[in-house]
Amino acid sequence: MTAPPTAVAVPRDLLVHLRRARDQADRCYAEPVDLGALARTAGLSKHHFLRAFAAAYGVTPGAYLRQRRVERAQDLLRATNLTVSEVCHLVGYSSLGTFSRTFRSLVGVSPSDYQRRFADGVPHIPGCWIFMRGPSDVAATAQHRRSASSASRRSVDP
Repeated sequence: MTAPPTAVAVPRDLLVHLRRARDQADRCYAEPVDLGALARTAGLSKHHFLRAFAAAYGVTPGAYLRQRRVERAQDLLRATNLTVSEVCHLVGYSSLGTFSRTFRSLVGVSPSDYQRRFADGVPHIPGCWIFMRGPSDVAATAQHRRSASSASRRSVDP
């Protein structure tokens, strides 16, 4: 009886190199990613990298990249007014059919059904933007806009 890949102990010093390759895949998820390039990032041969990555993370690098692309597609479908085709290309797929098939297999519904169910209509303001400006700055900007709007209405009215 063999142990599942996740039960294999990966040496701690190897994890650092695998994380570097995983981070590279995270940064470049929308670009064509070559297994050889990721293996070189980790400083390993392709075959050793493939086995070590699967042992460390429980999925192959290809499966990890597909999951990452679909996660990003879910974010875009929920929070933007982009079409499914635009999202498909933004997350690194060149074929809408492959994207839709992969999305459905991982999420359980088609991208268009997902967008209909979970999109809020108007894209939301990311929380990082609010924290970048600060809640008081956002409130002051809103107050300034309200006062400017009421002033312009007064000058137009006779």
